[in-house]
Amino acid sequence: MTPTPEQDPVQTHRQAAMGRIVLNRPRALNALTHDMVRRIDAALTAWEHDDGVRLVVITGAGERGLCAGGDIRAIHADAVAGGTASLDFWRDEYRLNARIARYPKTYIAVMDGIVMGGGVGISAHGALRIVTERSTVAMPETGIGFVPDVGGTHLLARAPGESGTHLALTGSAIGAGDAIACGLADHFVPSHRLDAVIEALATREPAEVVARFTEPAPAGELAERRAWIDSCYACDTVEEILERLQDSGEPAAKQAAEQIRAKSPTALKVTLASLRRARELGSLEAVLEQEYRVSSAALSAPDLAEGIRAQVIDKDRAPRWSPATLEAVRPEDVARFFRAPAEGASSLELASATSEAGR
Repeated sequence: MTPTPEQDPVQTHRQAAMGRIVLNRPRALNALTHDMVRRIDAALTAWEHDDGVRLVVITGAGERGLCAGGDIRAIHADAVAGGTASLDFWRDEYRLNARIARYPKTYIAVMDGIVMGGGVGISAHGALRIVTERSTVAMPETGIGFVPDVGGTHLLARAPGESGTHLALTGSAIGAGDAIACGLADHFVPSHRLDAVIEALATREPAEVVARFTEPAPAGELAERRAWIDSCYACDTVEEILERLQDSGEPAAKQAAEQIRAKSPTALKVTLASLRRARELGSLEAVLEQEYRVSSAALSAPDLAEGIRAQVIDKDRAPRWSPATLEAVRPEDVARFFRAPAEGASSLELASATSEAGR
């Protein structure tokens, strides 16, 4: 049965000189499917070559969030079956993330409510990113045996000090103030003014709208914790980080250590290596290429399917990680996630994707 326009998972329309994208799976917190990624990309293609469109605004249907991430139930089914559909999804998703970052027209993301994982990928790479008092932003991948992707390691590696390392390893969610401080968002607008903001963007310049509607963001927590965060996370191994957190004398640091210990040991070590490598790689495209290699390796590793099972499928919150301890994760186990694909194997081909889009 063909869905009606009201049922379309991605709704697109023109509003004066503004292109509107609305993610429309509110019951699933607007989680991204492969089809949704394709639809967003198709809209960006059409509007890129439409002289009547000068900016694009993306929002989520409902009041619970912009997007809670990718459809991890589908990824779980693919991983259990030994399939490759997730590789195709990630390839198109990461290419979309790169496209958003280089889009020639102003791309504006309204990061209201929950914005996690893939939701960060379709918002935080935009030219103008708006958060509200309801915003909850996170890259929680280590909790499901995965590693921050969608350009997340690029963003977190560039956050002040070791804030990004803290967020990546713990998977902690942050509010509007911290999101702005970490470089994941730009402006705070109270949620009750969002409709007026979007209406104004259709006919006015973004700078004028920002000046009119934005307010100081609520204070975050990370700034006052930077001393112990920067000290504890400036280590080369997860084991050393945990030791410093435990010995710091700060209650919040000990809580962070407890959060980290609950995550996949393999995912933790690969995440730390990914962040350190991302700092050296520089460009978003190079980091996305790395993330695609890491994600491809994770699909065939045991912890991704097990983490999703424990958190989403069975919801027993008792994942059986393999290996079960950090000490059992060998350097060669981590190195496997960063190997270049064999000749003829699936690759991201981001350079060609970028050139096809005219950048």
